[in-house]
Amino acid sequence: MGTQILAYVGAAGGVGTTRLTVECGATLARTGRDVAIFDAAFETQGLAAHVPGKIAPDVTMLVTEEVALDAALYDHPAELPGRLALCPARAPFERLARAKTAGAARQFERQLAAASLSHDVVLVDTPPLGTNQALAAVNAASRIAVVTVDSRRGRDSLARTHERLDDVGTTADVVIANRSDGSLEDADAAVPTSEVESPDDCPACLPPDETFAPAVAGAAGAALGQELDLASADEGRVGGLLGS
Repeated sequence: MGTQILAYVGAAGGVGTTRLTVECGATLARTGRDVAIFDAAFETQGLAAHVPGKIAPDVTMLVTEEVALDAALYDHPAELPGRLALCPARAPFERLARAKTAGAARQFERQLAAASLSHDVVLVDTPPLGTNQALAAVNAASRIAVVTVDSRRGRDSLARTHERLDDVGTTADVVIANRSDGSLEDADAAVPTSEVESPDDCPACLPPDETFAPAVAGAAGAALGQELDLASADEGRVGGLLGS
């Protein structure tokens, strides 16, 4: 199977889409995959909190100016077998406005396609559908995972997201219930609440524990469309360290 572009679409604001996308990206990198995560939530710019240091250029420059893709990709400091690169948004209002145009959205799709040539998986932290860049993310995606929470608001937002996806001629491949005990009937995977709150301490799935990390692995595998063999990946890494 070739490189996949996966859109993690928040059914509503505040459901933890950015954090979940980072956790899933780190989990995929645990298997040795090279992963790139793009921020399509230009207004909230949440992915930037996971990038230490100065961010320049960012994803909005990537879609509005002549900027090399590699220059806007920042390696996450977590030690992983595969690469985990983040392309965050950190922009002033003027550039933010230009990055939300239809032309910039088309460039965003092209940059996602370009990233797929040098990475095994491309993830897109996608806000609730209603902006050009969010639509560009689902247009470019080979699979769509809708992220919601197990509450009345979460269920209502999930229904609206399904309707909006239908309006643009596509459907969700999976639904992930975030910060959930697994009781949301429509969910294909559920991830419990993590005790880790600060982005500086993320991803919380590293080192893997007995509950949160396996749940994230289940969500990441569901979004990817294949089960992740993390046991073999972790054994191979340990073996390599012992044998070095």
